[in-house]
Amino acid sequence: MTRKTILALLLAAYFQVASAQNVRVFPEHWWAGMQTNQLHLILRSNDSLFGQGAVTTGYPGVAVRKVTPFSNGRYLAVEVSLDNSVQPGNVQLVHARNGKKTIVSWPVKARKGIAGKDFARGISGADLIYLLMPDRFANGDPSNDRVAGMWDQSLDRKDYYARHGGDFAGVIRHLDYLQELGATALWMTPVMENDMPDRTEHGYAITDHYRIDARYGGNEGYRRLRDSLQARGMKLVQDAVYNHTGTYHVIVNDLPEKDWLNQWPAYTGTSAREQALFDPYASANDKKRMTDGWFVKEMPDWNQRNPYVANFITQNAIWYVEEFGVDAIRLDTYMYNDLAFANACNAALLREYPSISLFGEVMVQHSPNQAFFTENHIATAFKSNLPAVLDFTALFNGIFPALAQEPGWYTGIVHLYNAMAHDFLYRQPEKNVILLDNHDLPRFFTRMDGNLARQKMAYTWLLTSRGIPQMYYGSEVLMAGDTKPDGLVRLDFPGGWPGDAKNAFTGEGLTADEKSMQDLVKKLGAYRKKSPALQTGKFMQYTPQDGLYIYFRYTEHQTVMCAMNTTKAARKIDIGYLSERTGGFTAARNVVNGREYSLREPIVVPGQEMWVLELK
Repeated sequence: MTRKTILALLLAAYFQVASAQNVRVFPEHWWAGMQTNQLHLILRSNDSLFGQGAVTTGYPGVAVRKVTPFSNGRYLAVEVSLDNSVQPGNVQLVHARNGKKTIVSWPVKARKGIAGKDFARGISGADLIYLLMPDRFANGDPSNDRVAGMWDQSLDRKDYYARHGGDFAGVIRHLDYLQELGATALWMTPVMENDMPDRTEHGYAITDHYRIDARYGGNEGYRRLRDSLQARGMKLVQDAVYNHTGTYHVIVNDLPEKDWLNQWPAYTGTSAREQALFDPYASANDKKRMTDGWFVKEMPDWNQRNPYVANFITQNAIWYVEEFGVDAIRLDTYMYNDLAFANACNAALLREYPSISLFGEVMVQHSPNQAFFTENHIATAFKSNLPAVLDFTALFNGIFPALAQEPGWYTGIVHLYNAMAHDFLYRQPEKNVILLDNHDLPRFFTRMDGNLARQKMAYTWLLTSRGIPQMYYGSEVLMAGDTKPDGLVRLDFPGGWPGDAKNAFTGEGLTADEKSMQDLVKKLGAYRKKSPALQTGKFMQYTPQDGLYIYFRYTEHQTVMCAMNTTKAARKIDIGYLSERTGGFTAARNVVNGREYSLREPIVVPGQEMWVLELK
């Protein structure tokens, strides 16, 4: 072989590899031994004629079943199957066109963890979720505050729409604090790459489904956070967005087919009227507007009826659990998804990870509307398989009016009683996630007009009621803010940045009220960690009397009585009327201040207080 021939072969090999480097595969790798072993790989190249080629492989255990081109010549859909014999390694996908072959490497990896043990463990009433926005919690690594090549280069803490520099390193640094509050699970707003020109602080306009945002620490930083959580026995909740994406997403900017998005002649937003999905009198136009309308202009709506789109999203959902050790998934804007797709995606995740928890964001005002989107006892044509939802109706129609209104036959505390009574609609109401506020809602302290007593009652309810409690960062130190504009409910956590005048992590600079609130959360959080009654116990409530609402959490071995007095006057607990749950006990201990009371004597709860009493 001549030197000229060798050089020609080397050049040919170089150009093949170089060409392969311009090919992106979604999902970018997979694992041997998965239940999900029939995949739609989406291959994208910068070559406009790429779609005219064929794809084959000789890798043992991997078969190419079908290759489908799109009208956009830069894409191919490659259906592959992985049988039980497949071993980890680099699958060589051979793309051939006009006699030219290009090798695309697609790794098949070995599974590292054990689902249900090392990840995908799920969450339950034994957990307390702490929700934070990573950009607004703490800056642990200033070197990634700005990342070259990304659109949004803002870094101005005075501008609540700019980036502020919070990251995974900052979260890791303060996991001790989360545990002091009693938190066992961490939920962050989406951490996938959001390479948009502005408003990237919230994370909901995803531009790359297989990259964690570099400004938080990237894929490796996310793994370090996961490892730090697992080392403490804590869990990781992913915020997943299936309904829409960002306008700067690579696929949105270069669609394989126009029908990958729900297209309209002009921008058309969703009606946000969920009633159209179950209303027996609803029009087809209303249903379409609800599901196919875009959330906002910057967030194009996926057409989940397209099987390639549905598979792209579902495979990505599974990939994230396996890749990053996710234990639970919060499903953003759940009611705007195509419901048939949502059921199929849920089923795929639960088939792969039977112990994982899924709970959807269904921000509605009424209990039947909310229950429709989860497993329920309602006789409707569509039956949801979603195990749980964020319980907004317990907030909107329960705890908020219970504390904001004067008690009456139809007002005040009776609303919370009614909200809990509506649990008959759900198959598993104990899986619902209860909350007081989040990044889309006014801070609860603001809704309570800065009333500390009401804030304390609300948090006492949150940490003792049925369901899985979710706290929003900073509310435990009375952070305030309304949603007009929404940046006011997404301010920086005090102490997360060097030089902050107030530090909630150490207590430096906190007012007496802020410290008192934080101390209450810590005491209740610590108690519920060791209380089987509050974690997984049954729930029994009594009809409110004169503004006094009493409920019990109990197991065979522990009974906890919770008494909320929403009036300004003191109220006496009628122990005799509660004998169904108090019988056999002679004393009660206040779990917050340690005081003990005899059940043979009247127990009086002061006005605007809620007591948590363990019976003895």
